[in-house]
Amino acid sequence: MKTLAKEIPFLSADYNGTVYTSSNDQGWTQVVPGTFVYSTYFDLAGLSMEEKTLFFSGAAVQDLAMPISGPGGAAGDNFVMADIMTTTPLSDMEAATYQSVGNFAAGGVLTFDQTTYGRVRHYNIDLDNAAALFYLNLGDHQTGSLDATASDRIYCYRAITFFQTQNPCLIAIPSARYLLRAEAKEEPEYEYLMRLKRSYELQNEPDRD
Repeated sequence: MKTLAKEIPFLSADYNGTVYTSSNDQGWTQVVPGTFVYSTYFDLAGLSMEEKTLFFSGAAVQDLAMPISGPGGAAGDNFVMADIMTTTPLSDMEAATYQSVGNFAAGGVLTFDQTTYGRVRHYNIDLDNAAALFYLNLGDHQTGSLDATASDRIYCYRAITFFQTQNPCLIAIPSARYLLRAEAKEEPEYEYLMRLKRSYELQNEPDRD
């Protein structure tokens, strides 16, 4: 059994009352105004070369601290954050849409079995915490399957969409760590070949690399 870890850097976003900009060069991309996406992946090629299947026993996201808003933030400021680990590569825009459609049949980009881990959280500054400028977690929704895979990658995405008031402010989303607990096992040859075929199809039709 192995624990795989991948770190997601912090996001510092400036909001001037109209436009958002990222004030830290950590690999974040603003795909549409107010929506930022970071992508990386777990490299499982060593396991796939050994013709083994990866069986997951757990997945989690560790967050360093609560998100905060600098001077100027106000009650009513909020954002939505999606954390995704998938056997299928996504474009930044597709990762951003996970916040609203997830991996459900009605418009979802991913299927349930493709989503190793999926989590959508909603944060808000309320009247009681406006002075401290901490974002409180209003909702936490998980949609992952932990399905086994023969893929040589698990693709990771964090997508954040801000909904601010007109007050200029600096928003800080702390660093995170994606964790996967997995064990590589040999399967009967036919089962492994069918799983490998499925993994290949998911990664290459269409090719989003």
